[in-house]
Amino acid sequence: MDRTIHVILKPLRRFAIQKTNASLLLFVATVLAMVLANSPWAHAYHQLLAFPVDLQAWTFNFFAHQGEPMSMLAFVNDALMAVFFFVIGLEIKQEILIGELCSMRKALLPVIAACGGMIVPVVCYMLVCNSAPEVQGAAIPMATDIAFALAVLGLLGKRVPLSMRIFLTALAVVDDIGGIIIIALFYSGRIAFEPLVISVVILALLYAGGKLRVNNSWFYYVAGFIVWLLFLESGVHPTIAGVLVAFTVPARPVVKLDDFMCDMTGYLNMLDYTEVRQSKKAAVLTPTQIQVLNNIHALADRTISPLQSIADKLHPMVNYVILPLFAFVNAGVTFGDIQLQSLLNVPLAIFAGLFVGKTLGIFSFSYLFIKTRLATMPAGMTKRTLFGVSMLGGIGFTVALFIANLSFGADLPNGADLLNQAKLGVFVGSFVSGLCGYLILKKMLPAISPQT
Repeated sequence: MDRTIHVILKPLRRFAIQKTNASLLLFVATVLAMVLANSPWAHAYHQLLAFPVDLQAWTFNFFAHQGEPMSMLAFVNDALMAVFFFVIGLEIKQEILIGELCSMRKALLPVIAACGGMIVPVVCYMLVCNSAPEVQGAAIPMATDIAFALAVLGLLGKRVPLSMRIFLTALAVVDDIGGIIIIALFYSGRIAFEPLVISVVILALLYAGGKLRVNNSWFYYVAGFIVWLLFLESGVHPTIAGVLVAFTVPARPVVKLDDFMCDMTGYLNMLDYTEVRQSKKAAVLTPTQIQVLNNIHALADRTISPLQSIADKLHPMVNYVILPLFAFVNAGVTFGDIQLQSLLNVPLAIFAGLFVGKTLGIFSFSYLFIKTRLATMPAGMTKRTLFGVSMLGGIGFTVALFIANLSFGADLPNGADLLNQAKLGVFVGSFVSGLCGYLILKKMLPAISPQT
């Protein structure tokens, strides 16, 4: 089965290896959605979003909620985005175990910066919108889109110190943790405890499987899908299932790299190329050579941890399919329905949260913390470049749109209008934050980075 997955994902993997910019694909999908939503094909676009996803086995529909098939929009936001959050969970676990969040000394500054980048945007939003139902969108400007932020940073090339990339990445990871907590606490419906209890039991089995070194990816895929179905029925937002399942995936390989190298030496010595019968059109290995090569393949698989192996397999799908599809179904803001007066409502609140709140929150919390000498300025960064990278934190595209959909759902009387306004605020706030952050860093960074 793993080989089947490999065959399916191979074209995407090749696409990723060629370093095609995933952020560019995300941008193209966003522009296409906006064009369609404001064109003569707008009706067809919205019909596509409402198209039912009906995948049945006998009488059971895998993608149904409360007995009704999911629409294409719900399928992307509740099902495919659970895969996105599963990969985010894998990355968070890796950072906590061995990355920039593995020790208090390393994690402290990004954690403090992220806290500022979550608290101040909410305050800025509520200074503009503090009455119901608009206030439900206060969490929208909390998120940083790490893909777009790093893409903007990448435009500056080798001038960017490694410490700045690490700081921004760690900050965004903590941001993701904050966003996940907010979704779990404030954007879940009525809780049905029976499916929730069953899902906890399955999560415990997954955790036990990880401790017992169960390394088969399908064990985590299948059990994770069942947990997702149970979360869907429980009322807890189903994307949270992806994160929780990710934390059960083992991060330690069965075979250590030094043991692999020793075993490989033995296997390579067993391969005698003179025994190969070959011509220009064919090559025939001996049964022993085939067995040795299969052993090498199996040994290599066991040298990669399930966490890294699964993340590596899913990254191309997330970056080149799920996120562009998410952008396409969620970015269709309709400009003709926006009145001048409404611009001073939710759009202004989100813009203020992203552009002003994110910048001030990340910069002020970081700088004041450094001034107390509880942390040091990352090597190669200055107060001015810290301000510039803080501004890049205001690029809030993916998770901001996701929270906007949760904040202004169809259950609100004017939910569609508020969601449309929220999308506009996310686009403008993210664009201005990215542009200004880029211009500041372009001016402030040295011609060649002191770090490589």
